[in-house]
Amino acid sequence: MIYVGIDIAKDKHDCYIVTSDGVLISDNLRITNTLEGFNTLYSIISSNCQVASDVRIGLESTGHYGINLENFLRTKGYQLTVFNPLAVASFRKSQTLRKTKTDKVDAKFITTLLFNSDQTPTALVSDEIRELKSLTRHRYRLIGQCAKLKVSVSRLLTILFPELGTLIWSIHQKSSYAMLLEFPSAHDISNCHLTKLTNLLSKTSKGKYGKDKAIALKNLASKSIGINSSGTSFELQQTIRIINYYLDEIYILDKKIKELLIQMKTPLISIPGISYTLASIILSEVGDISRFQTPAKLLAFAGLEPSVYQSGKFQATGTSMVKRGSTYLRWAIIQAARLVAMRDPTFKLYQEKKKNEGKHHYVAISHTSKKLLRVIFHLLKNNINFVPQN
Repeated sequence: MIYVGIDIAKDKHDCYIVTSDGVLISDNLRITNTLEGFNTLYSIISSNCQVASDVRIGLESTGHYGINLENFLRTKGYQLTVFNPLAVASFRKSQTLRKTKTDKVDAKFITTLLFNSDQTPTALVSDEIRELKSLTRHRYRLIGQCAKLKVSVSRLLTILFPELGTLIWSIHQKSSYAMLLEFPSAHDISNCHLTKLTNLLSKTSKGKYGKDKAIALKNLASKSIGINSSGTSFELQQTIRIINYYLDEIYILDKKIKELLIQMKTPLISIPGISYTLASIILSEVGDISRFQTPAKLLAFAGLEPSVYQSGKFQATGTSMVKRGSTYLRWAIIQAARLVAMRDPTFKLYQEKKKNEGKHHYVAISHTSKKLLRVIFHLLKNNINFVPQN
């Protein structure tokens, strides 16, 4: 048996290779993140062990940097064990008091952890789950960039028309953006033609805003303290156009995610309150449900389990969530729990029960989230749809 520990980096990977008898094959093998480097590693492994099942390879979960190497090694028939970076860091600290961290040392500790660990090899993620995860992570980044641009819109409006938010539901609604694209400052709004503004607001708000709102806006704009700056106005218009572009792309992306999720026929869609978007995030982050033997392990993966502190006769109570694991999964579960509690009587009663016990609103939601995740575990394990309880 050969054990291979790999420390992943952007441009190169450090490898530590040893046999089950303790014979060192390589303690400082550094390969480039290229096909040539991958073949170098493969030739060394295959020359020392020609049976793929007798090779154990371990590496940290490091996001996109290790995807190509993982795919290469799996195509060669090797099984991989992917460790949580927290587990590797804790193991390294437990082995020495020295504050030493190098890529070479990390590769050795990964090998040692692999040698001493009874973990089963990490299951290969299906193509559908991998594609879904890529799309949902991409959506998360687009939403983040769009949110930053909306902050810029708020900043620019405090210069051009700070009073606008007092007269409309949101400065980020469709009708507001349409008006600001045409009239980007208080000066422009106060001097625009009433009929043109009325028609614009009526069309973009689907009749919610009409002539009365247009008159109120013109009157408010005429008394505004906002400055009349062509440069700032241009920046506002361009920022809104970029936001609209992002929103169009997110709409197209959501359609793509929905198509893929429908093909996968997941039971998560049967839960009232869970949309295609939330279901896709949950499913892509959970991956293969067989990785988790119990709901408690899935809770730990989502970072929703409570921390524990006990020393001597002292036992801490009211400890907070550990908040480790997948940030994306934890966010999606908490959002889903809030929506499910609005639509399913059982979850609604459970959340109200926690509030009646004196728990804070967000603490009650966290309890509901844990209950929802246990239900999701059961549905995915048995591949059955959600059935409301009477």
